[in-house]
Parts: sequence; C-alpha cells; structure tokens
Amino acid sequence: MKDATARFSIGQIVRHRHFPFRGVIFDVDPIYMNTEEWYESIPPEVRPPKDQPFYHLLAENEETTYIAYVSEQNLQEDDTGEPCRHPQISEMFGEWKGNRYVWLQRPAN
Repeated sequence: MKDATARFSIGQIVRHRHFPFRGVIFDVDPIYMNTEEWYESIPPEVRPPKDQPFYHLLAENEETTYIAYVSEQNLQEDDTGEPCRHPQISEMFGEWKGNRYVWLQRPAN
C-alpha cells in the first residue's frame, strides 16, 4: 500500500480535475471508506484506486450544491480565490481566510 498522507486539508477549496465542480473539504479518509456499491458504480476506465485519500466535499457547480466524495487523484487546488456558496459551510466553518475556511471550534461532548 502506498503512503496515504493527505495532500489537501480541511477547509481548503478544491476543484475536480475532470468535472465542473468545486468544494470545501470537510473530512478526509486515508483510504477509500465508502460502500462497495458506490465504488462499483464508477465506470472501470475511470475508477480510482482505493489506496489513496478520499475527500468529503461541500460541493457546488453552476446549478446546485451537494456533498461529494472524491479521490485525491481527481482533485486540484482551486485558484479562483472565491469562497463557496454551499449552505452548510456556516455549520462547519467560521471565517474565510485567503483561500480556505477556518474550522469552527466545537465543544467536546
């Protein structure tokens, strides 16, 4: 298994390399941790290896907002300098600083 150190971090805005969407990272899995059914639904010719970080994104495209789960190989840093408009951002993050959101400090249960 290769080194699964995440290249991107929570609060960072990234964009998909092949599809027209971008989003804010709110969680990272060191390797693929979604369902086998979801994985098998990806066409084999573009199915990413499981042994890399996968990112949970508050994603958006021109039409809508949603949650996305994307392999590291399919992401790149967003260089627009623009914040995202996803409505759940304010639930997880505080201020917008430069090219990222600051994670809200929540009290422990």
